[in-house]
Amino acid sequence: MKHSQYLISLVSAAFFAARVVECAFVPSTKNVPVSGGAFGIAKNTAETINAAVAPHRNLRPRRISSLKAGKPTTTSRKGKATLPTENYDAKLIRNFSIIAHIDHGKSTLADRLLESTETVASRDMEAQLLDNMDIERERGITIKLQAARVVHTSKKDGKTYVLNLIDTPGHVDFSYEVSRSLAACEGALLVVDASQGIEAQTLANVYLALENDLEIIPVLNKIDLPAADPERVREEIETTIGLDTSNIVLASAKSGIGIEDILESIIEYVPPPKESTGGPFRALIFDSYYDAYRGVIVFFRVVDGEVKKGDKVRFLASFAEHEVTEVGIMQPVQVPKDSLRAGEVGYLCGSIKDVLDARVGDTMTLASEYKAAAKLLDEDDDSFPIEPLPGYSDSVPMVYCGLFPVDADQYESLRDSLGKLRLNDAALSYEPETSGAMGFGFRCGFLGLLHMEIIQERLEREYDLDLIVTAPSVVYKVTRGTGDKIK
Repeated sequence: MKHSQYLISLVSAAFFAARVVECAFVPSTKNVPVSGGAFGIAKNTAETINAAVAPHRNLRPRRISSLKAGKPTTTSRKGKATLPTENYDAKLIRNFSIIAHIDHGKSTLADRLLESTETVASRDMEAQLLDNMDIERERGITIKLQAARVVHTSKKDGKTYVLNLIDTPGHVDFSYEVSRSLAACEGALLVVDASQGIEAQTLANVYLALENDLEIIPVLNKIDLPAADPERVREEIETTIGLDTSNIVLASAKSGIGIEDILESIIEYVPPPKESTGGPFRALIFDSYYDAYRGVIVFFRVVDGEVKKGDKVRFLASFAEHEVTEVGIMQPVQVPKDSLRAGEVGYLCGSIKDVLDARVGDTMTLASEYKAAAKLLDEDDDSFPIEPLPGYSDSVPMVYCGLFPVDADQYESLRDSLGKLRLNDAALSYEPETSGAMGFGFRCGFLGLLHMEIIQERLEREYDLDLIVTAPSVVYKVTRGTGDKIK
Protein backbone atom coordinates (compact mmCIF):
# COMPACT_ATOMS: atom_id res chain seq x y z
CA MET A 1 0.00 0.00 0.00
CA LYS A 2 2.77 2.42 0.99
CA HIS A 3 4.62 1.52 -2.23
CA SER A 4 1.54 2.37 -4.35
CA GLN A 5 1.08 5.71 -2.55
CA TYR A 6 4.75 6.48 -3.20
CA LEU A 7 4.32 5.85 -6.94
CA ILE A 8 1.18 8.01 -7.05
CA SER A 9 3.09 10.82 -5.33
CA LEU A 10 5.90 10.57 -7.91
CA VAL A 11 3.42 10.75 -10.80
CA SER A 12 1.66 13.74 -9.23
CA ALA A 13 4.96 15.53 -8.71
CA ALA A 14 5.99 14.88 -12.31
CA PHE A 15 2.62 16.16 -13.57
CA PHE A 16 2.89 19.32 -11.47
CA ALA A 17 6.47 19.98 -12.62
CA ALA A 18 5.51 19.52 -16.26
CA ARG A 19 2.62 22.00 -15.93
CA VAL A 20 4.90 24.57 -14.29
CA VAL A 21 7.47 24.25 -17.08
CA GLU A 22 4.75 24.42 -19.71
CA CYS A 23 3.28 27.60 -18.24
CA ALA A 24 6.68 29.23 -17.91
CA PHE A 25 7.96 28.57 -21.43
CA VAL A 26 4.92 28.01 -23.64
CA PRO A 27 2.44 30.91 -23.55
CA SER A 28 -0.06 29.13 -25.77
CA THR A 29 -0.45 25.36 -25.94
CA LYS A 30 -3.51 25.04 -28.11
CA ASN A 31 -1.40 23.75 -31.02
CA VAL A 32 0.58 21.32 -28.87
CA PRO A 33 -0.81 17.77 -28.92
CA VAL A 34 -1.07 16.35 -25.44
CA SER A 35 -1.29 12.62 -24.85
CA GLY A 36 -0.04 9.97 -22.54
CA GLY A 37 -0.87 11.62 -19.20
CA ALA A 38 1.73 13.48 -17.19
CA PHE A 39 4.68 11.91 -18.99
CA GLY A 40 3.13 12.72 -22.38
CA ILE A 41 2.72 16.36 -21.32
CA ALA A 42 6.32 16.50 -20.12
CA LYS A 43 7.55 14.98 -23.37
CA ASN A 44 5.52 17.32 -25.60
CA THR A 45 6.49 20.34 -23.51
CA ALA A 46 10.17 19.42 -23.78
CA GLU A 47 9.82 19.02 -27.54
CA THR A 48 8.14 22.42 -27.81
CA ILE A 49 10.90 24.08 -25.79
CA ASN A 50 13.58 22.36 -27.84
CA ALA A 51 11.90 23.50 -31.05
CA ALA A 52 11.84 27.09 -29.82
CA VAL A 53 15.39 27.08 -28.52
CA ALA A 54 17.04 25.05 -31.29
CA PRO A 55 17.42 27.92 -33.80
CA HIS A 56 19.30 29.94 -31.18
CA ARG A 57 21.29 27.22 -29.45
CA ASN A 58 24.27 27.35 -31.80
CA LEU A 59 24.20 31.05 -32.71
CA ARG A 60 27.70 32.43 -32.48
CA PRO A 61 29.82 34.91 -34.48
CA ARG A 62 31.06 33.58 -37.80
CA ARG A 63 29.05 30.37 -37.55
CA ILE A 64 29.71 27.88 -40.31
CA SER A 65 26.58 27.55 -42.40
CA SER A 66 25.44 24.57 -44.41
CA LEU A 67 26.73 24.74 -47.96
CA LYS A 68 24.71 24.68 -51.12
CA ALA A 69 21.77 22.31 -51.34
CA GLY A 70 22.60 18.93 -52.66
CA LYS A 71 26.08 18.80 -51.16
CA PRO A 72 26.37 16.24 -48.36
CA THR A 73 27.60 17.78 -45.14
CA THR A 74 28.90 16.28 -41.96
CA THR A 75 27.70 17.41 -38.55
CA SER A 76 29.66 17.38 -35.34
CA ARG A 77 28.23 16.37 -31.99
CA LYS A 78 27.55 20.05 -31.30
CA GLY A 79 25.35 20.26 -34.38
CA LYS A 80 27.72 22.60 -36.23
CA ALA A 81 27.81 22.07 -39.99
CA THR A 82 31.23 21.51 -41.48
CA LEU A 83 32.65 21.13 -44.97
CA PRO A 84 30.93 18.74 -47.36
CA THR A 85 32.37 15.27 -47.50
CA GLU A 86 35.00 15.59 -50.21
CA ASN A 87 36.88 13.01 -52.22
CA TYR A 88 40.49 14.13 -52.18
CA ASP A 89 41.84 15.13 -55.59
CA ALA A 90 44.85 17.45 -55.81
CA LYS A 91 43.74 18.53 -59.29
CA LEU A 92 40.63 20.13 -57.75
CA ILE A 93 42.58 22.25 -55.22
CA ARG A 94 43.55 25.89 -55.78
CA ASN A 95 45.77 27.80 -53.35
CA PHE A 96 45.92 31.58 -53.81
CA SER A 97 46.66 34.82 -51.97
CA ILE A 98 45.01 38.21 -52.24
CA ILE A 99 47.61 40.98 -52.57
CA ALA A 100 47.23 44.73 -53.06
CA HIS A 101 48.17 48.18 -51.83
CA ILE A 102 46.54 49.31 -48.59
CA ASP A 103 42.82 50.18 -48.88
CA HIS A 104 42.43 48.73 -52.37
CA GLY A 105 39.82 46.24 -51.12
CA LYS A 106 41.55 42.95 -50.26
CA SER A 107 39.59 42.19 -47.09
CA THR A 108 36.28 43.25 -48.65
CA LEU A 109 36.95 40.94 -51.59
CA ALA A 110 37.73 38.10 -49.18
CA ASP A 111 34.40 38.78 -47.46
CA ARG A 112 32.52 38.56 -50.76
CA LEU A 113 34.26 35.31 -51.72
CA LEU A 114 33.27 33.77 -48.39
CA GLU A 115 29.70 35.00 -48.75
CA SER A 116 29.33 34.05 -52.43
CA THR A 117 30.46 30.47 -51.80
CA GLU A 118 28.18 30.28 -48.73
CA THR A 119 31.12 29.42 -46.52
CA VAL A 120 29.63 31.89 -44.06
CA ALA A 121 25.89 32.52 -43.87
CA SER A 122 24.68 35.98 -44.93
CA ARG A 123 23.26 36.66 -41.47
CA ASP A 124 26.68 35.97 -39.93
CA MET A 125 28.62 38.17 -42.33
CA GLU A 126 30.34 41.29 -41.08
CA ALA A 127 32.90 43.67 -42.51
CA GLN A 128 36.52 42.48 -42.36
CA LEU A 129 35.43 38.99 -41.35
CA LEU A 130 38.96 37.56 -41.50
CA ASP A 131 40.43 40.43 -39.47
CA ASN A 132 39.86 38.87 -36.05
CA MET A 133 41.90 41.25 -33.89
CA ASP A 134 40.19 44.27 -32.34
CA ILE A 135 43.10 46.47 -33.29
CA GLU A 136 42.63 45.52 -36.96
CA ARG A 137 38.97 46.50 -36.90
CA GLU A 138 39.61 49.74 -35.04
CA ARG A 139 42.33 50.88 -37.45
CA GLY A 140 40.64 49.44 -40.53
CA ILE A 141 43.79 47.63 -41.67
CA THR A 142 44.90 44.02 -41.99
CA ILE A 143 47.86 43.19 -39.78
CA LYS A 144 47.98 39.38 -39.89
CA LEU A 145 47.60 37.05 -42.83
CA GLN A 146 44.46 34.93 -42.50
CA ALA A 147 43.60 31.71 -44.31
CA ALA A 148 40.18 30.29 -45.16
CA ARG A 149 38.95 27.33 -47.17
CA VAL A 150 35.94 27.63 -49.46
CA VAL A 151 34.20 25.21 -51.81
CA HIS A 152 32.92 26.30 -55.21
CA THR A 153 31.22 24.42 -58.03
CA SER A 154 32.35 25.69 -61.42
CA LYS A 155 29.62 26.63 -63.86
CA LYS A 156 31.88 25.68 -66.76
CA ASP A 157 32.66 22.05 -65.98
CA GLY A 158 30.32 21.35 -63.04
CA LYS A 159 33.17 20.12 -60.84
CA THR A 160 33.50 21.11 -57.18
CA TYR A 161 36.80 22.78 -56.30
CA VAL A 162 38.47 23.47 -52.96
CA LEU A 163 39.86 27.01 -52.85
CA ASN A 164 42.30 27.94 -50.09
CA LEU A 165 42.52 31.73 -49.89
CA ILE A 166 44.98 33.76 -47.82
CA ASP A 167 44.16 37.40 -47.13
CA THR A 168 47.32 39.47 -46.66
CA PRO A 169 48.16 42.92 -45.23
CA GLY A 170 48.70 45.84 -47.59
CA HIS A 171 50.87 48.12 -45.46
CA VAL A 172 54.60 48.09 -46.13
CA ASP A 173 55.34 47.41 -42.45
CA PHE A 174 53.71 43.98 -42.78
CA SER A 175 55.22 42.94 -46.11
CA TYR A 176 56.88 39.97 -44.38
CA GLU A 177 53.40 38.51 -43.84
CA VAL A 178 52.81 38.74 -47.59
CA SER A 179 56.04 36.93 -48.48
CA ARG A 180 55.16 34.05 -46.14
CA SER A 181 51.67 33.62 -47.54
CA LEU A 182 52.88 33.59 -51.14
CA ALA A 183 55.20 30.67 -50.40
CA ALA A 184 52.13 28.54 -49.62
CA CYS A 185 50.31 29.32 -52.88
CA GLU A 186 50.40 28.73 -56.63
CA GLY A 187 48.54 31.90 -57.59
CA ALA A 188 47.63 35.41 -56.48
CA LEU A 189 44.81 37.86 -57.04
CA LEU A 190 46.37 41.28 -57.65
CA VAL A 191 43.68 43.74 -56.55
CA VAL A 192 44.05 47.26 -57.97
CA ASP A 193 41.77 50.20 -57.20
CA ALA A 194 40.22 51.28 -60.52
CA SER A 195 40.30 54.92 -59.39
CA GLN A 196 43.75 55.01 -57.75
CA GLY A 197 45.72 52.76 -60.08
CA ILE A 198 49.08 51.20 -59.31
CA GLU A 199 50.72 52.32 -56.06
CA ALA A 200 53.89 51.50 -54.14
CA GLN A 201 52.83 48.27 -52.46
CA THR A 202 51.14 47.11 -55.65
CA LEU A 203 54.57 46.93 -57.26
CA ALA A 204 56.29 45.48 -54.19
CA ASN A 205 53.73 42.69 -53.83
CA VAL A 206 53.79 41.88 -57.56
CA TYR A 207 57.56 41.44 -57.45
CA LEU A 208 57.21 39.14 -54.43
CA ALA A 209 54.65 37.06 -56.33
CA LEU A 210 56.88 36.88 -59.41
CA GLU A 211 59.84 35.79 -57.27
CA ASN A 212 57.70 32.89 -56.04
CA ASP A 213 56.74 32.04 -59.64
CA LEU A 214 53.01 32.52 -59.03
CA GLU A 215 50.25 32.89 -61.58
CA ILE A 216 48.91 36.44 -61.17
CA ILE A 217 45.29 37.33 -61.93
CA PRO A 218 44.74 41.13 -62.06
CA VAL A 219 41.46 42.33 -60.56
CA LEU A 220 40.25 45.91 -61.08
CA ASN A 221 38.24 46.68 -57.95
CA LYS A 222 35.84 49.55 -57.20
CA ILE A 223 34.73 49.91 -60.82
CA ASP A 224 31.41 51.32 -59.58
CA LEU A 225 33.07 54.48 -58.22
CA PRO A 226 32.44 57.69 -60.22
CA ALA A 227 36.20 58.30 -60.44
CA ALA A 228 36.97 54.79 -61.71
CA ASP A 229 38.92 54.60 -64.97
CA PRO A 230 39.38 50.90 -65.78
CA GLU A 231 40.98 51.43 -69.20
CA ARG A 232 43.66 53.77 -67.82
CA VAL A 233 44.51 51.37 -64.99
CA ARG A 234 44.56 48.41 -67.38
CA GLU A 235 47.18 50.21 -69.48
CA GLU A 236 49.16 51.02 -66.32
CA ILE A 237 49.28 47.35 -65.39
CA GLU A 238 50.51 46.39 -68.86
CA THR A 239 53.12 49.15 -69.23
CA THR A 240 54.37 49.54 -65.63
CA ILE A 241 54.28 45.92 -64.45
CA GLY A 242 54.30 44.11 -67.77
CA LEU A 243 51.46 41.76 -66.88
CA ASP A 244 49.18 40.26 -69.47
CA THR A 245 45.73 41.75 -68.85
CA SER A 246 43.81 39.43 -71.16
CA ASN A 247 42.43 37.66 -68.09
CA ILE A 248 41.76 40.84 -66.08
CA VAL A 249 38.52 40.84 -64.07
CA LEU A 250 36.41 43.97 -63.52
CA ALA A 251 34.81 43.85 -60.09
CA SER A 252 33.38 45.71 -57.14
CA ALA A 253 33.89 43.80 -53.91
CA LYS A 254 31.56 46.13 -52.04
CA SER A 255 28.67 45.69 -54.51
CA GLY A 256 29.42 42.05 -55.34
CA ILE A 257 30.08 42.73 -59.03
CA GLY A 258 32.33 40.23 -60.80
CA ILE A 259 32.72 37.82 -57.86
CA GLU A 260 31.59 34.81 -59.91
CA ASP A 261 34.07 35.77 -62.65
CA ILE A 262 36.87 35.92 -60.08
CA LEU A 263 36.05 32.43 -58.81
CA GLU A 264 36.01 31.02 -62.35
CA SER A 265 39.32 32.77 -63.14
CA ILE A 266 40.94 31.22 -60.07
CA ILE A 267 39.83 27.77 -61.18
CA GLU A 268 40.95 28.35 -64.78
CA TYR A 269 44.29 30.14 -64.34
CA VAL A 270 45.72 29.14 -60.94
CA PRO A 271 47.49 25.80 -61.38
CA PRO A 272 46.66 22.96 -58.97
CA PRO A 273 49.32 21.98 -56.43
CA LYS A 274 51.80 19.31 -57.38
CA GLU A 275 50.66 15.85 -56.40
CA SER A 276 52.59 13.96 -53.77
CA THR A 277 55.79 12.38 -55.01
CA GLY A 278 55.15 9.38 -52.80
CA GLY A 279 57.93 10.42 -50.47
CA PRO A 280 57.74 11.14 -46.73
CA PHE A 281 55.42 13.72 -45.24
CA ARG A 282 56.74 17.28 -45.54
CA ALA A 283 54.91 20.49 -44.70
CA LEU A 284 55.92 24.16 -44.62
CA ILE A 285 54.95 26.23 -41.55
CA PHE A 286 53.81 29.66 -42.76
CA ASP A 287 52.24 30.98 -39.54
CA SER A 288 51.52 30.08 -35.92
CA TYR A 289 50.16 31.51 -32.70
CA TYR A 290 49.97 30.60 -29.03
CA ASP A 291 46.71 29.45 -27.44
CA ALA A 292 46.57 29.42 -23.65
CA TYR A 293 44.65 26.12 -23.60
CA ARG A 294 45.96 24.17 -26.60
CA GLY A 295 49.50 25.50 -26.83
CA VAL A 296 51.10 26.46 -30.13
CA ILE A 297 48.74 26.27 -33.14
CA VAL A 298 50.67 25.74 -36.38
CA PHE A 299 49.40 26.77 -39.83
CA PHE A 300 51.03 24.83 -42.64
CA ARG A 301 50.90 23.75 -46.26
CA VAL A 302 51.34 20.05 -47.02
CA VAL A 303 53.86 19.48 -49.82
CA ASP A 304 54.27 15.69 -49.68
CA GLY A 305 52.59 12.82 -47.90
CA GLU A 306 49.81 12.88 -45.33
CA VAL A 307 49.39 13.80 -41.67
CA LYS A 308 46.58 12.69 -39.38
CA LYS A 309 45.55 12.84 -35.76
CA GLY A 310 47.73 10.64 -33.56
CA ASP A 311 50.84 10.96 -35.74
CA LYS A 312 54.06 12.15 -34.12
CA VAL A 313 55.57 15.04 -36.09
CA ARG A 314 59.14 16.30 -36.02
CA PHE A 315 60.23 19.90 -36.59
CA LEU A 316 63.51 19.81 -38.49
CA ALA A 317 64.92 23.14 -37.24
CA SER A 318 64.23 22.65 -33.54
CA PHE A 319 64.44 18.80 -33.54
CA ALA A 320 61.31 18.79 -31.35
CA GLU A 321 58.75 15.98 -31.62
CA HIS A 322 55.07 16.22 -30.68
CA GLU A 323 52.01 14.01 -31.06
CA VAL A 324 49.25 15.55 -33.16
CA THR A 325 46.13 16.01 -31.04
CA GLU A 326 44.12 17.81 -33.72
CA VAL A 327 44.46 18.55 -37.41
CA GLY A 328 42.02 20.46 -39.56
CA ILE A 329 41.19 23.33 -41.89
CA MET A 330 40.16 26.99 -41.52
CA GLN A 331 36.68 27.84 -42.76
CA PRO A 332 37.46 30.51 -41.45
CA VAL A 333 36.96 29.03 -37.97
CA GLN A 334 38.99 25.91 -37.27
CA VAL A 335 37.23 22.71 -38.35
CA PRO A 336 38.87 19.36 -37.37
CA LYS A 337 39.48 16.75 -40.08
CA ASP A 338 40.78 13.21 -40.09
CA SER A 339 43.85 14.05 -42.16
CA LEU A 340 45.47 16.51 -44.58
CA ARG A 341 47.27 15.50 -47.75
CA ALA A 342 49.56 17.02 -50.37
CA GLY A 343 48.38 20.41 -51.61
CA GLU A 344 46.09 21.13 -48.67
CA VAL A 345 46.40 24.02 -46.22
CA GLY A 346 45.40 23.62 -42.59
CA TYR A 347 46.29 23.83 -38.93
CA LEU A 348 47.74 21.45 -36.37
CA CYS A 349 48.06 21.38 -32.60
CA GLY A 350 49.89 18.93 -30.38
CA SER A 351 50.11 20.44 -26.89
CA ILE A 352 53.24 22.35 -27.95
CA LYS A 353 54.12 24.54 -24.97
CA ASP A 354 57.55 25.82 -26.03
CA VAL A 355 57.13 28.64 -28.55
CA LEU A 356 60.61 27.92 -29.96
CA ASP A 357 59.65 24.42 -31.10
CA ALA A 358 57.51 25.56 -34.06
CA ARG A 359 59.22 28.28 -36.06
CA VAL A 360 57.82 29.99 -39.12
CA GLY A 361 59.56 28.66 -42.23
CA ASP A 362 60.44 25.33 -40.61
CA THR A 363 59.67 21.97 -42.20
CA MET A 364 57.50 19.36 -40.47
CA THR A 365 57.83 15.64 -41.10
CA LEU A 366 56.72 12.44 -39.39
CA ALA A 367 59.07 11.27 -36.64
CA SER A 368 58.77 7.64 -37.77
CA GLU A 369 59.71 8.49 -41.36
CA TYR A 370 62.57 10.69 -40.19
CA LYS A 371 64.04 7.89 -38.07
CA ALA A 372 63.62 5.36 -40.86
CA ALA A 373 65.44 7.67 -43.29
CA ALA A 374 68.19 8.38 -40.73
CA LYS A 375 69.03 4.67 -40.53
CA LEU A 376 69.82 4.65 -44.24
CA LEU A 377 72.45 7.40 -43.95
CA ASP A 378 76.14 6.79 -43.44
CA GLU A 379 77.53 7.64 -40.02
CA ASP A 380 79.72 10.40 -41.50
CA ASP A 381 76.84 12.00 -43.40
CA ASP A 382 75.73 15.22 -41.65
CA SER A 383 72.85 15.99 -44.03
CA PHE A 384 69.20 15.83 -43.03
CA PRO A 385 67.62 12.39 -43.55
CA ILE A 386 64.66 14.21 -45.09
CA GLU A 387 65.40 17.29 -47.20
CA PRO A 388 63.93 20.47 -45.65
CA LEU A 389 61.71 22.71 -47.75
CA PRO A 390 63.00 26.16 -48.75
CA GLY A 391 62.08 28.39 -45.82
CA TYR A 392 62.00 32.16 -45.54
CA SER A 393 64.82 34.65 -45.42
CA ASP A 394 64.97 36.49 -42.10
CA SER A 395 63.38 39.93 -42.02
CA VAL A 396 65.68 42.95 -41.62
CA PRO A 397 64.50 45.40 -38.92
CA MET A 398 64.34 49.05 -39.95
CA VAL A 399 63.40 50.70 -36.65
CA TYR A 400 64.60 49.94 -33.12
CA CYS A 401 63.35 50.95 -29.69
CA GLY A 402 63.65 49.80 -26.10
CA LEU A 403 60.76 48.18 -24.22
CA PHE A 404 60.95 48.22 -20.42
CA PRO A 405 58.30 47.14 -17.89
CA VAL A 406 57.07 49.88 -15.54
CA ASP A 407 57.13 47.29 -12.75
CA ALA A 408 60.44 45.40 -12.61
CA ASP A 409 58.53 42.28 -11.51
CA GLN A 410 56.95 42.11 -14.99
CA TYR A 411 60.27 41.50 -16.75
CA GLU A 412 59.67 37.75 -17.10
CA SER A 413 56.10 38.38 -18.25
CA LEU A 414 57.41 40.77 -20.90
CA ARG A 415 59.97 38.19 -22.03
CA ASP A 416 57.33 35.45 -22.32
CA SER A 417 54.92 37.80 -24.09
CA LEU A 418 57.52 38.82 -26.66
CA GLY A 419 58.22 35.14 -27.30
CA LYS A 420 54.55 34.46 -27.98
CA LEU A 421 54.25 37.52 -30.22
CA ARG A 422 57.40 36.48 -32.06
CA LEU A 423 55.66 33.19 -32.77
CA ASN A 424 52.77 35.09 -34.35
CA ASP A 425 54.87 37.86 -35.93
CA ALA A 426 58.16 36.54 -37.29
CA ALA A 427 59.24 40.05 -38.34
CA LEU A 428 59.67 41.03 -34.67
CA SER A 429 63.18 40.70 -33.25
CA TYR A 430 64.38 41.40 -29.72
CA GLU A 431 67.32 40.95 -27.39
CA PRO A 432 67.84 41.70 -23.67
CA GLU A 433 68.96 45.20 -22.77
CA THR A 434 69.90 46.86 -19.50
CA SER A 435 69.45 50.54 -18.65
CA GLY A 436 70.78 52.27 -15.55
CA ALA A 437 67.60 54.35 -15.34
CA MET A 438 64.93 51.85 -16.44
CA GLY A 439 66.42 48.51 -15.42
CA PHE A 440 66.03 45.31 -17.40
CA GLY A 441 64.19 45.33 -20.71
CA PHE A 442 64.53 44.47 -24.38
CA ARG A 443 65.81 46.20 -27.48
CA CYS A 444 63.31 45.37 -30.21
CA GLY A 445 63.53 45.64 -33.99
CA PHE A 446 60.55 46.42 -36.23
CA LEU A 447 59.85 46.88 -39.93
CA GLY A 448 58.50 50.40 -39.40
CA LEU A 449 56.86 52.83 -36.99
CA LEU A 450 53.38 51.36 -37.51
CA HIS A 451 54.74 47.89 -36.79
CA MET A 452 56.26 49.26 -33.57
CA GLU A 453 52.95 50.86 -32.51
CA ILE A 454 51.02 47.65 -33.18
CA ILE A 455 53.43 45.50 -31.14
CA GLN A 456 53.34 47.94 -28.23
CA GLU A 457 49.54 48.05 -28.28
CA ARG A 458 49.24 44.26 -28.50
CA LEU A 459 51.58 43.81 -25.53
CA GLU A 460 49.49 46.22 -23.46
CA ARG A 461 46.12 44.82 -24.56
CA GLU A 462 46.67 41.10 -24.90
CA TYR A 463 49.18 40.60 -22.08
CA ASP A 464 48.16 43.41 -19.70
CA LEU A 465 51.63 44.95 -19.47
CA ASP A 466 52.57 48.51 -18.53
CA LEU A 467 55.50 49.55 -20.69
CA ILE A 468 58.05 52.30 -21.05
CA VAL A 469 58.96 52.77 -24.72
CA THR A 470 62.11 54.63 -25.69
CA ALA A 471 62.35 56.92 -28.72
CA PRO A 472 62.67 54.96 -31.98
CA SER A 473 65.99 54.95 -33.79
CA VAL A 474 67.46 53.60 -37.01
CA VAL A 475 70.81 52.08 -37.90
CA TYR A 476 73.28 54.53 -39.42
CA LYS A 477 76.10 53.64 -41.77
CA VAL A 478 79.20 55.79 -41.42
CA THR A 479 81.92 55.93 -44.04
CA ARG A 480 85.29 56.93 -42.64
CA GLY A 481 87.94 58.88 -44.49
CA THR A 482 89.84 55.65 -45.00
CA GLY A 483 86.87 54.19 -46.86
CA ASP A 484 85.88 51.81 -44.08
CA LYS A 485 82.16 51.52 -43.36
CA ILE A 486 80.75 50.98 -39.91
CA LYS A 487 77.23 50.75 -38.46
